[in-house]
Amino acid sequence: MTPTPLHATLRRYVDDGTVPGAVGLVARGDDVEAVAVGTTDVAGSAPMARDSIFRLASVTKPITAAAVLMLVDDGLVGLDDPVERWLPELAKPMVVRTPAGPVEDVVPAARPVTVEDLLSFRAGWGLPGDFSLPAAQALLAVQRHDLPFRAWPDPDSWLGLLAEVPMLHQPGEAWLYGTASALQGILVARVSGGTLPDFLAERLFEPLGMRDTAFEVPASKRDRFTSFYHRAEDGGLRPADTPDGDFSGLPRFPSGGGGLVSTADDWLAFGRLLLNAGATADGRRLLSATSVSRMTTNHLTAAQRDAAGLFLEGQGWGYGGQVDVTPADPWSVPGRYGWVGGTGTTAHIVPATGTVTVLLTQVAMTGPAPLQVMRDFWRVTS
Repeated sequence: MTPTPLHATLRRYVDDGTVPGAVGLVARGDDVEAVAVGTTDVAGSAPMARDSIFRLASVTKPITAAAVLMLVDDGLVGLDDPVERWLPELAKPMVVRTPAGPVEDVVPAARPVTVEDLLSFRAGWGLPGDFSLPAAQALLAVQRHDLPFRAWPDPDSWLGLLAEVPMLHQPGEAWLYGTASALQGILVARVSGGTLPDFLAERLFEPLGMRDTAFEVPASKRDRFTSFYHRAEDGGLRPADTPDGDFSGLPRFPSGGGGLVSTADDWLAFGRLLLNAGATADGRRLLSATSVSRMTTNHLTAAQRDAAGLFLEGQGWGYGGQVDVTPADPWSVPGRYGWVGGTGTTAHIVPATGTVTVLLTQVAMTGPAPLQVMRDFWRVTS
């Protein structure tokens, strides 16, 4: 049988050693093509399968944004509400006078940070295009991307540390990457009176049948959990985590920014929820159509998009994910929504065509720019 373009594309990246394995899925309505190639680790311990479990990394972000919007739909949170109501640690933030200035040269925030600021990534904290800025370096000392979430402080302690870091920009002024999703997760926990893992499990994962999506992988599922690698200087793969490693228990910091594991079919269920305006296949409404529309609509100005070019490459941002606004690439359909994860993952919906695409690999990205395997995946599934 002649391999499909999707299968041939992913097979090529396995054969040349770019990734040990990959799962790619494209769903156009009820027509689903899922391809699993390669193995779950470099040793070839097990063949990759459609239900293999991967670290989602930042592909977690759209799910966390949906959780915040559920609280909005419940009437417990308003988009214009100051977050200090639930996150009092952030009641009096300071902002560096100029982005390149020292962290000691600060002024008070001109207004409170709102829930909408967190959702649109314009809260004032986050990574800019230039990581060398003093305020960015201060943030990276707290937002430790070099550590697994089990080694982070608990959310309350972490929030206290973040409150000591000055903002890089005034609230609402600029799009900055990452930190806002972690804050969204803490917000969900505090508003709901429980934990982020419990809220997501009860309100999203169980209703959608996302059985393998969680912040940990139990022993009974670890035979399906992939190993994770960094690209070594010699071009080879350096082990970074194993199935019995960082995700073998609930982390101290369940991050709304990147802490979930999942499968291609689980994210497909979430993507279909968005395509169906917040209702499940059997008609149960989990999100209002208004919230889904806000989530998947660009909220950035042209100037904000340009300033965020390192991450967004000229496209827009909704709540929790990128929204394509210009046809810069063959796959950039206006309204396409989704994101990429630093562990080599990517997932999108295309409302105009009713399409969901998911690519899961287990090799880390080396920077904000999407990997070539991602771009080729988007090309053959667009």
